[in-house]
Amino acid sequence: MKLSRTVAYALQATLLLAEDTSRMPVPCSKLAAEGKMPERFLLQILRNLVNHGLLRSTRGVDGGYMLLKKPHDITLLSIIEAIDGPVDAGLVAVEGLPQHARVILEEALNDVAVATRDRLGGVTLSNLLEKETV
Repeated sequence: MKLSRTVAYALQATLLLAEDTSRMPVPCSKLAAEGKMPERFLLQILRNLVNHGLLRSTRGVDGGYMLLKKPHDITLLSIIEAIDGPVDAGLVAVEGLPQHARVILEEALNDVAVATRDRLGGVTLSNLLEKETV
């Protein structure tokens, strides 16, 4: 599985917000600068995360973005699906593929999608923020 640049920026921005201890909204410009992300593109990503209930936005001089949920309640799956849509098995129509082969392929792809959803749903922002212990 390959993450899109959009998902990577969404993940990076949510991690920056999770690390922020100020309890104040963080402006998009600050997130963009800290993460070396294009601000206009990041603004669209942040709006998407707000629309999916992961972030809260505040307008005004002291406005910006904050996590709407605690880091241990935000999963990789929720971030990916907020940006790219549902993680599911999609098989495009394949001309000439025998029916029995199509059924086996669809079952295999469904199994992969279920496993992927389970794994991504089990990793939270808190997990990504944990310091490695030696």
